[in-house]
Amino acid sequence: MSFTPSLLPRGGILQGVITGILASIGYGLGVVAAWTWRAFADREPRTAQRRSWTVFIVLALPVFGVAFGLGQYWQYRIRRLLDVTEYSVLETVLMPPTALLLFVLLLLAARGVRWSYRRLVDRLRRWIGRRAARAVGGILVAAGCFLVVSGLLVNGLVAAANQAFSLRDRQTERGVSRPMSALRSGGPGSVVPWDTLGMKGRTFTAGGPTAARISALTGHRASDPVRIYAGLKTAGDTESRAARAVADLRRAGGFRRKNLLVMTTTGSGWVDPAAVDSFEYLTGGDCATVALQYSYLPSWMSYLVDQSKAREAGRELFDATYDVWSKLPLDARPRLYVAGESLGSFGGETAFSGEYDLRNRVSGAVFAGPPQFNTLFRRFTDQRAPGSPEIEPVYKDGRTVRFVNNAGTAIPPAGAPWNGTRVLYMIHPSDPIVWWGPQLAYEEPDWIGETPGHDVLESMFWVPFVTFWQVTADLPFATDVPAGHGHRYGAEFADAWNAVLRPAGVDDADLVRLRRILARTR
Repeated sequence: MSFTPSLLPRGGILQGVITGILASIGYGLGVVAAWTWRAFADREPRTAQRRSWTVFIVLALPVFGVAFGLGQYWQYRIRRLLDVTEYSVLETVLMPPTALLLFVLLLLAARGVRWSYRRLVDRLRRWIGRRAARAVGGILVAAGCFLVVSGLLVNGLVAAANQAFSLRDRQTERGVSRPMSALRSGGPGSVVPWDTLGMKGRTFTAGGPTAARISALTGHRASDPVRIYAGLKTAGDTESRAARAVADLRRAGGFRRKNLLVMTTTGSGWVDPAAVDSFEYLTGGDCATVALQYSYLPSWMSYLVDQSKAREAGRELFDATYDVWSKLPLDARPRLYVAGESLGSFGGETAFSGEYDLRNRVSGAVFAGPPQFNTLFRRFTDQRAPGSPEIEPVYKDGRTVRFVNNAGTAIPPAGAPWNGTRVLYMIHPSDPIVWWGPQLAYEEPDWIGETPGHDVLESMFWVPFVTFWQVTADLPFATDVPAGHGHRYGAEFADAWNAVLRPAGVDDADLVRLRRILARTR
């Protein structure tokens, strides 16, 4: 079953890892089933006969061969569907030994736990009865395994990764230099020192289009955009970092611009250049963007372990910005927008209680690749109109919130009014960040049972445990696919912001040129 298709193409080594994990789960379920049968039959385990091994091998080898062949066929079709050309014969050859090695290691680990349990029970029986010894021994071993896995392994690995990536955060990417403009954090007069921005913050404030480049695209006079950022080293806690960022925003004149964007970053503080560049181009540079770092970890790791930090950062930054914005005269306030991608969309959502709150407090929002644990995304999706698919739901006739698989196409529902605040979610059917969740292990989601999206194989189906591990394995490679698939939204931000901002004087030719510009940034 591990060879069945999921959302993204899998290399041979990754397939071997999935097969090894699922084989060990299958073996464990078989052990439990055999134990249950022996309990009802009231007999002890017996050694397998030679004939049983012969039957097993005769059946297993051809079944494995058929599954392997079907897996290769499905992977070929997924690669064609997503325009992926990379394929390694060597990795494919290494798949079976990789699976076998991991299976053996997991089996030895499980038997080590069983050995520890038996030794503990034997010792406990010196002081208490047999049944009590088994119960107490089982509880102690289970608790010990939990503490080792959650404390030593998970927390230890996260701490080690955090330390490693914090060292990387001190570096500056090649070609990035301190801005000479007072409109940028880290520049002249900024209250946020350049060396506290972190690697992604320095790249963000030093980058982006200039007024000249914006004018070259639009043919109209433009302004240099304001970009404000606070890194983890800017202040000791999230509230202080948000306050420092907003203070720098005021200093740079961000609240005097016509458009103000509160951008929640992904893990490591990364801001998708396409998300902000497109906003700046379509507003003619008469805009300001403010963002905040909350983690050192890369996006896919932050997605799993830094949800609370993203929630706090998104809420604190928006609240601090809104506090200043709301006290400005009505005719002097910029149009306020929010945006976020991946875990950034989760953080961006947390400042709002629902559709009405979004409509009352901002002029628009763009969220790309929202995870399943996004509160508002999940609510809007669960309460979608009957008949609308989970991959592109329709909520409240699309009056405020809408969803689209490709922002360059018509945004459903067609013909329905979309007045006032516009909130747009961009979702790729093949994006594992969007569809992964613990419930995949035991519950079939609607998006698998419904008609598949344009970049998902129709042969994909749900299997308990199996689909969960397959989509889990897709997560680290969500951005290793061509643009327009997986977690690669890039140039689609041009169409998304065009739909939300409704800028005057922007035609299809401008959008085509903007998409080309954004396609060169990643």
